[in-house]
Amino acid sequence: MAEQERRLPLPPFTRETAAEKVRLAEDGWNSRTPQKVALAYTLDTQWRNRAEFIHGRQEAEAFLSRKWARELEYRLIKELWAFTDNRIAVRYAYEWHDDSGNWFRSYGNENWAFDDNGLMTTRYACLNDLPIQESERKFHWPLGRRPDDHPGLSELGL
Repeated sequence: MAEQERRLPLPPFTRETAAEKVRLAEDGWNSRTPQKVALAYTLDTQWRNRAEFIHGRQEAEAFLSRKWARELEYRLIKELWAFTDNRIAVRYAYEWHDDSGNWFRSYGNENWAFDDNGLMTTRYACLNDLPIQESERKFHWPLGRRPDDHPGLSELGL
């Protein structure tokens, strides 16, 4: 298998490797680069995102392209909730605005399953959007990776 088809850390997860996997996923999604992010998923990955069902890496990449074209100035924080050998549950929040300047904070939970090579086989996401005022934003880092010293969800009371 090609090296790009392996994503460390690999299952079975420990608390430390599960937390690392969550941070790597956060970093990838904060890059807002659909082609890069899609490589973390198996070719036949299965997703449910809200009421949308995604089948395969190509559909995942197309979904992410649509998402980040619509959700502008996207900044995401993920937090480990629970884990087992090859599964991870996370909670997350992200802030973004639409093309009319309306701001939102989206809150959600995801359940992930991984193959032996550390690629995500399934992703089930449930989320809700809360309209906020720009003055209510809590995620104030430059676009891209969240700085290590920026508070996480628990520290922000989210």
